[in-house]
Amino acid sequence: MILNILEKHLAPGRRIHYLCQDETRVGLKTLTGKVITASGVKPTVCVKWQRKNFWIYGAIEPFTGQHFQQEYPKLNGEYFQQFLDWLSQQLGEDYAILQIDQAPAHISSAINWPENIIPLLQPPHSPELNPIERLWQYLKKSLHNELFSSLQDLRNRIQQLFEQLTFEQVISISSYNFILEALFYAASY
Repeated sequence: MILNILEKHLAPGRRIHYLCQDETRVGLKTLTGKVITASGVKPTVCVKWQRKNFWIYGAIEPFTGQHFQQEYPKLNGEYFQQFLDWLSQQLGEDYAILQIDQAPAHISSAINWPENIIPLLQPPHSPELNPIERLWQYLKKSLHNELFSSLQDLRNRIQQLFEQLTFEQVISISSYNFILEALFYAASY
């Protein structure tokens, strides 16, 4: 119902996307994970402790599996604004309801929300409600026990992971029942 009302009011004939947005930090410090060894053999894994890192800003559409991501050097309102402007361009004539957490960078009065993006704040301290958190876990699991000699090597690996990511995988990872039920209910009106 809400999506139909919004489509009629905001943009007849244009699509409204429901996107979930968040950021994650990735860096050269090794993410350790489980390893398999013979019985009685203590597992060893090479570890790198460098703290060089960058942030991936992303948004996913749980219903279709469409995903958007951009890299930035840090997490702040300026880079969040750049991501919003870029996302707005990616949407073209379409609109998006963008689920976000209440991080200071997201709710700053300095944020100039693009006309085609409508923020939807999730309750504070509830990352479990944001499906993109599962996508970050999935991607980082693929990086467990890997060593990268440079940030560029890490960027290349992450780019490879995103290129291999299918819409079906994103749907499987991010389709929370409460979101799908709400979208199906809204579409039935």
